[in-house]
Amino acid sequence: MKRIYIITISSALFVILAAFGLHLLTQDDSEQRNITVGFVYVGDTSTAYTGNFVKAQKAVEKKYGSRVRTIARFNVTEGSEDGILEDLVEAGCDIIFTTSYGFGEKAKQWAEKYPKVQFCQSTCSNANEEPKLSNYHTYMGAIYQGRYISGVAAGMKLKQLIDEKTITADEAKVGYVGAYPYAEVISGYTAFFLGVRSIVPEAEMTVKYTNTWGSYALEKKYATQLINEGCVIISQHSDTTGPAVACEEVKGKHVVYHVGYNQSMADVAPTTYLTGCRINWEPYISAAVEAVLSEKDIESSLDANINGNDAGAGFDQSWVQMLEVNELIAAPGTKEKVEKLIGSFKKKEINVFQGDYTGVDPDNKEDVISLKEGYQENEKSSAPTFHYVLRDVIHVE
Repeated sequence: MKRIYIITISSALFVILAAFGLHLLTQDDSEQRNITVGFVYVGDTSTAYTGNFVKAQKAVEKKYGSRVRTIARFNVTEGSEDGILEDLVEAGCDIIFTTSYGFGEKAKQWAEKYPKVQFCQSTCSNANEEPKLSNYHTYMGAIYQGRYISGVAAGMKLKQLIDEKTITADEAKVGYVGAYPYAEVISGYTAFFLGVRSIVPEAEMTVKYTNTWGSYALEKKYATQLINEGCVIISQHSDTTGPAVACEEVKGKHVVYHVGYNQSMADVAPTTYLTGCRINWEPYISAAVEAVLSEKDIESSLDANINGNDAGAGFDQSWVQMLEVNELIAAPGTKEKVEKLIGSFKKKEINVFQGDYTGVDPDNKEDVISLKEGYQENEKSSAPTFHYVLRDVIHVE
């Protein structure tokens, strides 16, 4: 009887403990933190820039499922974001991603007003400026790395054209359609050009600014002008396919090749598109969402270069990615060269902004810099800071 009694008590205890454990598991699952995530987009999925952020949003939705509710606002013009941010706060957003440089000032103001909501602003550099706010963050991929590799691919095509006597060395002219004369754009086209020059030292480049991020007609028009001026490679820091279509359609003295940004241009320029690069926003956005879900500090949750409340990374953390190489058109060996350079960036073996060049600040001609000792981009900020136009070799029209 005693043995039966002990077995009965043991069984009862086992059942009680199992039930208690199941209760704890159920309780933990039911009490998991669920959050609302807001996105403020300057465009929509018809533009590659916004499309890349939407890819990150979709990845977060897939990864976290019902734990995350997302609210996206598209085609928000810079200067009209106050009402959108107010709506997102009132909708209960725990974290809001603002995705255009021009949103930075207002986003920080709203972060100061609502300290319990996390605000993450891409491409901006004001997180570490006063007032410093624990709930306001900036981030960006080190896109100069991708720009440089894109320039190398362009340089290899130029060299092939020279070697085949399609053009002469003094015809190695590159055109660039830029949005605004911001440091982000200047840094990008300088890195691209230095990549070109690492292969073809005689190359020169002409830049035209559209003063808008997304005008198909204007971007195509300026690319056409550059082609008519004798450029044989066209690249861009603008949001439409206009420059790529110009390369495909405009018949100049020679075939003109295109290097893209944010998206592959192979569908609109199948006979002229070489390659391109993009920022991959998913690693940051996913980590920031995970931090808020876990009630942890965002910066401590990142694998990145951290400066205060600002974070950036390059190929080393997949924050920057190359687009496919069009091997039907690119110079032989381009794909292998691209892969090798990606590895070199991961090992921190390349200093892009270095050489026998002098840069001049376009807004202050007295501000001059020599690149003989090198300039380290993104050293203290995820947003690009190099804002000098290289004298005699880059021409701004």
